[in-house]
Amino acid sequence: MSPDAEDRLERDDPHWPAQAAIVAAIGLHIALPGRVTVIPDWIVPAAEGVLLIALVIASRRESPRRRAIGGVLIGLVIAANAVTLSALVNYLLDHSNANGNSLLLSGVDIYVTGILIFAVLFWEMDRGGPENRHGTVHFFFPSMDPATGLRGWQPGFVDYLYLAFTNSTAFSPTDAMPLTRWAKAAMMVEAVGALATAAVVLARAVGLLGA
Repeated sequence: MSPDAEDRLERDDPHWPAQAAIVAAIGLHIALPGRVTVIPDWIVPAAEGVLLIALVIASRRESPRRRAIGGVLIGLVIAANAVTLSALVNYLLDHSNANGNSLLLSGVDIYVTGILIFAVLFWEMDRGGPENRHGTVHFFFPSMDPATGLRGWQPGFVDYLYLAFTNSTAFSPTDAMPLTRWAKAAMMVEAVGALATAAVVLARAVGLLGA
């Protein structure tokens, strides 16, 4: 292994966890063939695949252009997931005889994909990105407080994954606090999608399974 490759694996904020999150999202989509599909089934995994390629390229060479492209790709994946959710909600309004198992699989796919993609978004946007954590601070983590004694503490992907998970389950920040309007808007979009998935799709699926 080359010295550069070893440095990428050993640094505090490597790219591979974010890449693994995208692979997990693609795998989840493929592993749940019984979902209700109301838009072309390849759109979301295709967008995720392109994003994965961008993250792999980023692990070799970081540049402002790459970050801009990565941001656009993340936005496309979020939009595709939102369109899938909207179409599914519309389907539920028009079809009262939907299958509970299919709806449950669809809801799980949308919900978990949202958590993984927003984790990548938070990881990319905060403080200039993983290659240069010296930009605008969008999220304040308690461990950043000097009173904790953790001098020089830097957030990594797992911290942003936890942030995305808690925001989707509690529909509000429980650990890291958003400091900028962009951060607040991103968390609000994630919470709305998670709430719609849980309150409409998953609740309807559980109701059908219990009927």
